[in-house]
Amino acid sequence: MTMQTVKRTVADYRWVRTPEWCPGCGHFGVLQALYNAFAELNLDPANLVLVSGIGCSSRLPHFVRTTSVHAIHGRAIPYALGIKLANPSLEVIVVGGDGDLMAIGGNHLLHLGRRNVDMTVILMDNSVYGLTRGQAGPTLPAGIKVKAIPKANPQSEINPLLLALTAGFTFIARGYAYDIKYTTRLIVEAIRHKGSAFVQIYSPCVTYNNVMTREWYEKRIYKLDEADPTWDPVVHDEKEVDVKIRKALDKIVERDRLPLGIFYKNELVPTFEERYESIYDPNYRKMPPALQPIEIDGKPVVDFEKLVADRLL
Repeated sequence: MTMQTVKRTVADYRWVRTPEWCPGCGHFGVLQALYNAFAELNLDPANLVLVSGIGCSSRLPHFVRTTSVHAIHGRAIPYALGIKLANPSLEVIVVGGDGDLMAIGGNHLLHLGRRNVDMTVILMDNSVYGLTRGQAGPTLPAGIKVKAIPKANPQSEINPLLLALTAGFTFIARGYAYDIKYTTRLIVEAIRHKGSAFVQIYSPCVTYNNVMTREWYEKRIYKLDEADPTWDPVVHDEKEVDVKIRKALDKIVERDRLPLGIFYKNELVPTFEERYESIYDPNYRKMPPALQPIEIDGKPVVDFEKLVADRLL
C-alpha cells in the first residue's frame, strides 16, 4: 500500500483564537495571505515555525495552528535564526512590524541578509507603533503628521527594501495587505526561495495612521509585472547580478509611485547552511544539532567538567 500525501486546506492552519486587531486593519489580509500560502505549499504545521517580536503585527502567530514563538521586542530574527540553524529541515518564518524589525531589530536584519540563511522575513509595515498608540515608526516619511504625534515627523524614513538589498537578501519583494491574492503569491515565492527572503507588505493602520490610508496607497501602488511585461528580477547567470541589482534599485527608490512585486531573486548565492556544510561539517544538514544525541546509555556525550577545566587552563 502506498502512502497518500495529506492535502491541507486553509482551515488546517486557522487557530481557534480570534485575531485581536482593529476592524479593517491590514494585518487581517496578511494573515489570510499566510493561510493561503501555507495551504498552497501544503506545509506540515509540525514542521513550520512562526517567530515574532512585540507589536500589533507580532500577535499573528497566536492565530495560526503551528509551532510559534512570541519573542521579545526586536529579537525575533536571532531567535528564529537559532531555531533554523539548530534544525535546518524546519520551515522558519519571521513576522513583525516596522518598529520591531526596522528599529530595535534592524541590526539583526542586516546580519541575516549577509548570512543568506534559508528562511523568510515578512515585514507588516504601517509606519506607526500601533500597539503603543501610534507614535511615528521608522518607515514614516519625514514631514508627515499622523494624529498621535503633536507635530510632523522630523526624521527621515528607512526604506526596508533598500536595506534588505544592501544587506544581501537574495529574495526581495513587496506586497499590499488588501490585495490578498497577489500577496499570497509573493509569500509562496519567498518560502520556496533558496536563501534569505524578505517581503515588505504595506499594511495600513486604520486607527492611528490617518495619512497613509487605503486610499493613499491605492493612488500610488502599481505592480511591476503588469506595468512592464518584460520585468524579470531573477538572476539566471552570475554575470547578471550587477544589472539586476541596479534595476531593482531603480524601482526600490521610487517615491511618488510605489511598486509591488518581486524586485530581486538570486538562488546562485550559496546559503549559510551550504557554506557551513562545506567548511565545517559535511554532515551538518543530515545530523544538525537538534537531532544529535545528548547522552548515550545514560551518560552525557559531552564531559562538561572536563570542558570547563580545559577552558580554565
